[in-house]
Parts: sequence; structure tokens; C-alpha cells
Amino acid sequence: MNLRQNDSPRTRHRPKSPCWLQSSLAPAKVNLLLDVHDRDSASFDFAGYHPLSTLMVPVRLYDSLSFESIPEDSGNESQIKFTLRDRDTSDGVPGDERNLVVRALRLLRERSGCEMGARVALVKRIPSGAGLGGGSSDAAAALMLANRGWGIDWSADRLSTLAAELGSDVPFFLDHGGAICRARGEQVERIPGLRPFDLVIVKPAVALSTAEVYRRFDELPGGATSLEQSERTMCSLVADLRRGAIGQLGRWMGNGLQAAAASLSSWVERLASDFAELDFAAHQLSGSGSAYFGVCRHASQARRLASILRSRGLGRVFVTRSGF
Repeated sequence: MNLRQNDSPRTRHRPKSPCWLQSSLAPAKVNLLLDVHDRDSASFDFAGYHPLSTLMVPVRLYDSLSFESIPEDSGNESQIKFTLRDRDTSDGVPGDERNLVVRALRLLRERSGCEMGARVALVKRIPSGAGLGGGSSDAAAALMLANRGWGIDWSADRLSTLAAELGSDVPFFLDHGGAICRARGEQVERIPGLRPFDLVIVKPAVALSTAEVYRRFDELPGGATSLEQSERTMCSLVADLRRGAIGQLGRWMGNGLQAAAASLSSWVERLASDFAELDFAAHQLSGSGSAYFGVCRHASQARRLASILRSRGLGRVFVTRSGF
């Protein structure tokens, strides 16, 4: 294996103990604003992707990941032993080397020159195909655990560059605060001082493919937002979040992919209609869907509205709060 410049020799990677065991929570996220821009609105090549601007916040719905380092075995590369426990989050989460956790660990090991292995166990609670970022959050947690457990000790910036190769949302989850993400999502600007809020999330029985939603976005007219308009809206949204002005968030929130997602699944319009009947401060699709969420003024309102939504048989209902 050819190491990149400044990569450490293999023999320098040692765990903090012969078997270093640690665990981490991997939070979900929601997109409070997601604007999609024309491909020609940025000065650099996106290789077919639309540039976007999005404000994401983590929410207290978690997967959990445990990591145990395995020292090198007689100079041979040790295995990454992965197990998955799926808490009814939906079908389609791979339990083998296709899982983003395994891919993240293999990429880190390849780029760092590390030859140690790991036993990794992932408990899934975040629904897949929901636009809640569960897979990306799992990958970020795996990178941070392995970076410490394998004794690699890369900087946050270097780990973020690697994370962007795994997926556009992965760098966001390397820290636990809210952030504005731009370009393909991998350019992360942390936004301190955002007040937490209560919310209700509904994940219907269907899942949506991000790639299919973007393809449909390209087929629909007038979906793109200008960079200038997006920045103005973002500033207003951040200001109200910092003030805790929950009742004002609906003026600024929006999801440029919602129309495309609605054209692929009738569940999106059904959820939008049901949420609109209730007293949410604001509501919309998260990411490319299919999960839909509503912002509440306080925790008791969230519990009450969640009870109503559960009675309607719309899917899995989560009562949670922003933050980590």
C-alpha cells in the first residue's frame, strides 16, 4: 500500500490499550431550511450535483455504536467485525461490508496506513430512507471512535475531508451543534447559540431515495433558489433561532425538495395536510424525505400533537428535541 505524504508509518498506530472499548451516540438531524441552487450558480464543478444551502440541527433520536480495537495479528491486517441490531427502523439497512460504518472504517484504515481491526456493533433506531441522516451519523461516529481507538489522532479538519468522501452529510455529524452546510453539503459552518426546541417527527411506511428525489427535482420547473435569496432567508432563520422565537420559524423554513418528493409519494402531501390541521409552529419534510416533522412551542404540545398523529396511523411517531 502506498501511503500519502505525511501519513504515519503503520507501526506507529497503537490503541490506548490492547483492547480499547468505547461507545458513542449517533444523532439524527432535520433540515430547517434546504435550498437547492442551479448547477451554474457556483464557480466550481459539482460533477452533476446541485449546489445547496441548508441549515441542519441534530435531534435527540439516536443510533448507538460500540467500537473495540483489535491489535495487529502477527503483522497481518486484522478484520473489521461488524454486527447490526435493527430496532424496526425499516428494511434495507445493510448488515455487511456495504454498511457505511464499515466503509468509513476501511477508508480511514487505508488512508492512515493502520493495520488494526475492530469489533463494531451498531444499534439502529433512526429510520432509514427518511432524510434524517442516520447512515451519515453512524459513519461519523465510527470515524471519531476509530480515530481515537486506533491511535491515529488526526485533526478535525483532516477527518472532515475524509468524511466528505463518504457522503455529503457526514462532515456535519463530526460535531454536535447546528450548522449551515453548503456546496454538496460538505462545507460546514457551525452556528453557535441556537436555542433548542421541541418537535414531532413522523416516518411513514415508505422510504424515498435521495437520487430519485433529485432526478424528479430536475424534471419539475422553477424549483431552484438563488444564492442571494437563500442567504437572506438563512440570516433571518438563524436570528429567530438564537432568540428562541419559535412562533416565527415558519416564516423562514422551507425545503426545496418537498415538491419533488411529493410527486414521488402521496405520503408527503398526506403528512403535510395532517400537520397543517394541527397547531405546529412550522412543519415540513426533512432532507429528501420521507420523514416529516413539526416544530412545537413546548414539550407538552409536542406530546399532545404526537398522540393525535399516532391515532391516525401515519407511521412511526417520535417526540424529541433539537440538540445533542
